[in-house]
Amino acid sequence: MNIHAYATRALMEVTSRPPAVFVKGEGSWLWDHDGRRYLDFVQGWAVNCLGHSPPAVADAISRQARELITPSPAYYNGTSIELAVRLTELSGLDQVFFTNSGAEANEGAIKLARKYGALHRDGAYEIITFAESFHGRTLATMSASGKKAFEPLFEPKVPGFPKARLNDMASVRRCVGPRTVAVMLEPIQGEAGVLPATDQFLRDLRSFTDEHGLLLILDEIQTGIGRTGKMFHFHHVGIRPDILTLGKGLGGGAPLAAVLATTAASCFAHGDQGGTFNGNALMCAAGLAVVGEVSPQGFLDGVTRKGELLAAALAELGNRHRLGEVRGRGLLLALALDKPVAPGIVAKAFEAGLLLNAPRPDALRFMPSLTVSEGEITQMIGIVDEVLSAINAGP
Repeated sequence: MNIHAYATRALMEVTSRPPAVFVKGEGSWLWDHDGRRYLDFVQGWAVNCLGHSPPAVADAISRQARELITPSPAYYNGTSIELAVRLTELSGLDQVFFTNSGAEANEGAIKLARKYGALHRDGAYEIITFAESFHGRTLATMSASGKKAFEPLFEPKVPGFPKARLNDMASVRRCVGPRTVAVMLEPIQGEAGVLPATDQFLRDLRSFTDEHGLLLILDEIQTGIGRTGKMFHFHHVGIRPDILTLGKGLGGGAPLAAVLATTAASCFAHGDQGGTFNGNALMCAAGLAVVGEVSPQGFLDGVTRKGELLAAALAELGNRHRLGEVRGRGLLLALALDKPVAPGIVAKAFEAGLLLNAPRPDALRFMPSLTVSEGEITQMIGIVDEVLSAINAGP
């Protein structure tokens, strides 16, 4: 099939894309319009947690579409209630608001925290976030993010997001004032190059926010739903946030995200929050299928085992090519390159039939399906090894 038949110029040019149109996916593999196959270690930026077109999700959506798509969020539907109950059981939080994207979930968390501040902290509205963080592309979530590239865009930004430094409690303390209502962070900063908050830092933040009567918001859009070997990353740490945001893997490829909160933090009044498609039965059916597949302990143990295999293989690859450290947890990992060559590696890997992501010029990020096989991990390492050898041998 000719790529021009797709009239790609009809799409707004918001990013650089390679000259291929994907038409089919299965597990860890994608096929383009020419029938070429690619091994996918991006998976929609950790979205396709069960791989491309997983039968459990496809069957759930198909069944649900024949029964009920959406009655409107003005009414209850049984599928959203069932998924909300499962998420509260798994997380230990009390209430759920479903959204269509992670950015919308983070926007909802920001609004919820500000409403809490208006009710309980004399109008406090500032939310401490972190340098290099990424919380989405709405105006408020871009303002909350600490991504340097966002700083000159779409001014004026939404005020109220002083920036601390990850793993630096002193910088958090310096940001606190009478208008502070919450602290918000990713347990692992994905877009920054997979930079983890230490477990101790997260515990210290929980103690600090409790001491000062502040809300702790964890953005687990990327780390949640089994990505790090636990259902939620905070299970590694032994804490519980006041507000939790989920997305990406929650729908297994379908557009589904959520805001979870404790009863104390769930302070929206009627009319404060809503959304035409939010909590629709079709997407919640996909979420139920994903949670059913991912939550069993045996599945999560497999994610941990494959994450350890991938980390060891990347470390060996790094040693062989004199690269930097391996960062991350579970199946969210990065290989530091210590020089700005990542875009070239990504391009060469694409030519070799491998999809990789470079969140920074000096790092490669690996976000395979949670169902990736050990053989596919070995195959990916072999391709990257050949690409690095060819680059190092070049002029």
